[in-house]
Amino acid sequence: MARIKKKGTSGNAKNFITRTQAVRKLQVSLADFRRLCIFKGIYPREPRNKKKANKGSTAPTTFYYTKDIQYLLHEPVLHKFREHKAFAKKLQKALGRGEYGDAKRLEENSKPRVTLDHLVKERYPSFTDALRDLDDALSLLFLFANLPTNHNLPAATVSNCQRICNEWQHYVIRAQVLRKSFLSIKGIYYQAEIQGQDVLWLVPYKFAQTVPADVDFRIMHTFVEFYTTLLGFVMFKLYTNEGLVYPPKFDEEADARGAGLRAFRLENKSIAALPEAEEQTKRQQREFNKRVATLNISAIAENGEADKEEEETQPTEEQPDENIDAFAPATTKAADVLPQPGAAVATTDSDSDSSKPENLFGAFTFFLSRESPREPLEFLLRSFGCKRIGWDAVLGDGSFTDNESDPSITHQIVDRPPLNKVTLPESQTAAIPFSAGGRVPGRVYVQPQYIWDCVNAGRLLAPADYAPGALLPPHLSPWVKVAEGAYDPTAPLDEQDEGSEEEEAEDDDNGMTEDLEEGSDDDVEMEDSGIADEEDEEDEESDDEEEEQRRQYQAELEAEAKGEKPVAEAPTKKKSKKTKEQREEEERREMQKIMMTKKKRKLYEKMIYGNKKKEDEAENLRKKKRKLEKEKKRAAA
Repeated sequence: MARIKKKGTSGNAKNFITRTQAVRKLQVSLADFRRLCIFKGIYPREPRNKKKANKGSTAPTTFYYTKDIQYLLHEPVLHKFREHKAFAKKLQKALGRGEYGDAKRLEENSKPRVTLDHLVKERYPSFTDALRDLDDALSLLFLFANLPTNHNLPAATVSNCQRICNEWQHYVIRAQVLRKSFLSIKGIYYQAEIQGQDVLWLVPYKFAQTVPADVDFRIMHTFVEFYTTLLGFVMFKLYTNEGLVYPPKFDEEADARGAGLRAFRLENKSIAALPEAEEQTKRQQREFNKRVATLNISAIAENGEADKEEEETQPTEEQPDENIDAFAPATTKAADVLPQPGAAVATTDSDSDSSKPENLFGAFTFFLSRESPREPLEFLLRSFGCKRIGWDAVLGDGSFTDNESDPSITHQIVDRPPLNKVTLPESQTAAIPFSAGGRVPGRVYVQPQYIWDCVNAGRLLAPADYAPGALLPPHLSPWVKVAEGAYDPTAPLDEQDEGSEEEEAEDDDNGMTEDLEEGSDDDVEMEDSGIADEEDEEDEESDDEEEEQRRQYQAELEAEAKGEKPVAEAPTKKKSKKTKEQREEEERREMQKIMMTKKKRKLYEKMIYGNKKKEDEAENLRKKKRKLEKEKKRAAA
């Protein structure tokens, strides 16, 4: 006879433990228990049978794995919590006696410090694992970096988050790993590709943030503390791979003047270069040599007389005529002295750095108007190769130029419909002509969305669609792919209408016709009567069609007897033929549904309903677009 097991010693009752039991076993407070679980990555579990896991009780309870709690018993951070508890008792006793000097000395010398370095190494054994978990860490740190300080948010925590966020942005700019960005209601999404891993994070807008009162910031601070340690490890590794010193030098005076990213200065290491840095240096050297080899021959010949002397020493069969006319370049007094935006792109080679998506804006000089968002635009432009970015002095320090009339500016980003007239000093009034609207000739004026759409498209778009005051194209998420047959705001309506007609003609049922062969014999016998009734209906419809043809033939004979011309009824015949094809198609689908099982029939009907709903939504959007286009044509006329 088998031994009877005692109730509550096996199964769910043994594998799970309640939160109250876990706190009692670890001998810590509930706040310390939550903090320890966040550090270790332990979260509540849901047993299949709560009643058995709770030993017969049905009260709502939070459960954890017993092995996870057993694992926490040997955690060094747990011992630090206990030491801190003893320290708090000593400090409270000193303050109660009025020994403030002893209390201050006790806090400076004997306060336990919790370090999380071993936890980061334990939870992320490889660097790839740490990169995969950066999404939430970056989003939370960028959120704290934009929150105002109060009693729940110390200034030291906010400034530390701002420093780490700026260091991360500097690495993204230096390594040119940014790939996509999207403007949403929540904020700005960015995606970078680092060592084959996609890192996506969210940055809130620079608005006045209201700190909610129903958020437990103690738990949020615990996450910030761990993510700060994690980002410190990751940033050190990334900066080291780039051959840079971490942390970069920080200029507090420049940061106080609003320099932002320009308050940090990156420095190369003086030690031997790492393998990754050596490969990057060799790659840059190869690209430089390639560019030198593709330079214009005439430009090289103008540099000196060495080439001319070599040509004179070599014997030639035919000497060139010295009386050939020499054309000197035109003077620049009457010409336009402003650099044209397209000139830099036209003169670059197809294999040069400017043709790469990472150097999309490398050939241009941008100026940000005071109403445009400086931080995200500066980050995007620098991430894609732009080295010369100017902005108004109101936006802060660190710009390439704060003079809006600088002739080297090729693009200006504005976020207002009209442009005020620019007042120039007398020294520049004669050199640079201005139009009546205050725009500089030869300069491209665009709205901020132009930068985001160019980044997501991977190429320079037409700036005319993003002119100040123009109706902007739809800003679509780069991570959402338009399904076949769905509404595509970027495609013309004619192409979408053709695609929808083709899909209706195909009538794809996603392989549901195969169920005709899978139907059981019982289903066939049960539906024999229905099939017979449908065959009778087809015979009646064919008889009606024959009768209609006889009447039409009799009418034609009577018309010929009277000497009248018979009336052709081709459209009516074509219409009846089309109706017949539709009727046959409906009958074929009904036959397929009959041969299906009940479960598959319901699934098929749900699929048809969902597809119809999506088609109706897409058609409504197309109707709205047609209406808007008609209104545009009327307004233009």
